[in-house]
Amino acid sequence: MSTPTPPQAATDAPPLPVKGLLVQARRTGLRVRGAGRVLHDVSFDAAAGQLTVIAGSSGAGKTVLLQTLAGLSAPSEGEVLHDGAQPGPPGPEFGFVPQEDIIHRELPLHRTLVHAAGLRMPPGTSADAVATRVDGVLDTLGLADRAATPVRALSGGERKRACVAAELLTRPRVLFLDEPTSGLDPVTGAALLRTLRALTEDGTTVVLTTHVLADLLRGDQVVFLSPGGETAYVGEPGELCGAFGVDTVEEVYEAVAGGVRVERAGPAEVQRADRPSPSARAPRVGAVRQWALLTRRGTALLLHNRLSVAVLAGSPVMIVAMFAVLFRADAFDPAAPDPGSTAMIMFWIAFGAFFFGLTYGLLQICTELPVLRREWLAGLRIGPYVASKLTTMLPVLAVADALLLVVLRALDRLPAADLGTYGSLFASSVLASGAALALGLLASAAVSEPAQATLMLPLLCFPQVLFSGAFVPVPRMTEAGEAISWAMTNRWAFEALGSGVGLESLWRGGGSALGPPLLDSYGDSFGHPASRGWLILAGFALLFMAATWAVLVRKCREGLVRSRAGR
Repeated sequence: MSTPTPPQAATDAPPLPVKGLLVQARRTGLRVRGAGRVLHDVSFDAAAGQLTVIAGSSGAGKTVLLQTLAGLSAPSEGEVLHDGAQPGPPGPEFGFVPQEDIIHRELPLHRTLVHAAGLRMPPGTSADAVATRVDGVLDTLGLADRAATPVRALSGGERKRACVAAELLTRPRVLFLDEPTSGLDPVTGAALLRTLRALTEDGTTVVLTTHVLADLLRGDQVVFLSPGGETAYVGEPGELCGAFGVDTVEEVYEAVAGGVRVERAGPAEVQRADRPSPSARAPRVGAVRQWALLTRRGTALLLHNRLSVAVLAGSPVMIVAMFAVLFRADAFDPAAPDPGSTAMIMFWIAFGAFFFGLTYGLLQICTELPVLRREWLAGLRIGPYVASKLTTMLPVLAVADALLLVVLRALDRLPAADLGTYGSLFASSVLASGAALALGLLASAAVSEPAQATLMLPLLCFPQVLFSGAFVPVPRMTEAGEAISWAMTNRWAFEALGSGVGLESLWRGGGSALGPPLLDSYGDSFGHPASRGWLILAGFALLFMAATWAVLVRKCREGLVRSRAGR
């Protein structure tokens, strides 16, 4: 593990000291629905350029207090002040590192931070300035020699410092960290605390939670919470044990659990300042530029993710192999009528396109939700984020769909036809994949972990098979089944593909030498123009994307309850 170095700039000119933010809690309390009061009458100051450590037993409210101090949750009682004013929306002066990683793991560290800087630094910042800032932050945190290493290959302590590095790109005035030394060995944890101490010497205010005993003695101030969310002690670390009349920090925990509190005079009241005008805040990166940055990052992540590459390569191979085994050649030859097989070929093309899109979308969001939440706090818009997923994956899906059609034609599982026919089949396949991708993104946004997304795959696939109208034609369904089929994208893809390849004219031509109509059970399923199915598929895609946006906005706002009074 590399050793953190003292803060220094990446250029010859020394950086200007950071003007730390004064964070104050005044008789702060918080009630949470279902849990009751989790904080009660908490008062203390986290001075500018000071390292404040919040400690206490599990369930004492450390994380809740940290989020409240950061302005991510509004207190039910009392107030929290930043430089004498109520907290405004998070901006460049604000850094927050949760327990989860807030950077992607697939790319090299330097490249990961360049992408993060593009979303956080002011619009118009040049590429050279971004690279210089990233180099300086890596140097500050002792990670310069790990710049080319993929984040997933970093040690636990290095990865935690990498998350801190993402927060330092905008030189924040205050940095909040939730249990940054959790899971680290003592040496690595101590090194991280020394790094944070060096940041305070440069002027940054640092507030962190911990359950590591040694951390309590490494700060400038300890705030020890009792199990009821009250302050049992606020003061210097060196006086902690003496204040409770014990010899070790372990005994302090025992004393606090037994109800012992050290009374002290509350912090002096300060004159409240007016909230800064929103116009004084640094401008956010525009929506179009965010979309472009996210699309580039998404493409890079896709190519570096082995699971994604395996799915991209494996899905078309599996579908093509299935076609080669299931269906004989010349199924579309009128001289040897086989309308059932041709309808099934159209269905499996539709389902293949659906399967491509769904599997590509299911793991796109749930694996990076902590990253999204933090970037949203830093100014990321959800709309460009969702749109970038579509623009990253849809070209890949289009290539997979095109290859599928080309291979099936080469294997003589599709008829010889003009470019117009194959253009229609391609458009139907891409729109089917796009709608399925949007459905996969919605499912990925709705679940909380990748394992749940995996379980969603069969749940979403089975109805698309059963109610597509292929195995049980729509005219033969019950009223309830037909109503359900309207909500299945696979139905409209199946019908559009059948219309595009001309099943209606091929097997139901009036007066044909083939005899009676051979697709009577399907009714008029293939009697409509393919464009009808295209419009419906596009509508479903837009609906699913809008729902994905709504779910992500709700998830990002969870726990972010602000008082709008006085705004």
